[in-house]
Amino acid sequence: MDVLHVILQVLLGITSLLLTLLILLHKGRGGGLSDMFGGGMSSGLSSSGVAERNLNRFTIILGITWGIVIVGLGLMMRFTGGGDS
Repeated sequence: MDVLHVILQVLLGITSLLLTLLILLHKGRGGGLSDMFGGGMSSGLSSSGVAERNLNRFTIILGITWGIVIVGLGLMMRFTGGGDS
């Protein structure tokens, strides 16, 4: 059980960092903090290219994976007495 716990914690760290990076890579849609940093200069906000759609898909898949890892760690900690070893 300890090996699975360590694997899930490492996976959580990796997915958290990647998810943060992918969210920062998205184009700003305007009207928010992205305008402060130059994101409001883009034109054609309604059109998204293939790269943007793939980035969206990968972000969603990574977000779902992150959520599953969180639930898995929570269940493991709940049923193994808090995860203390």
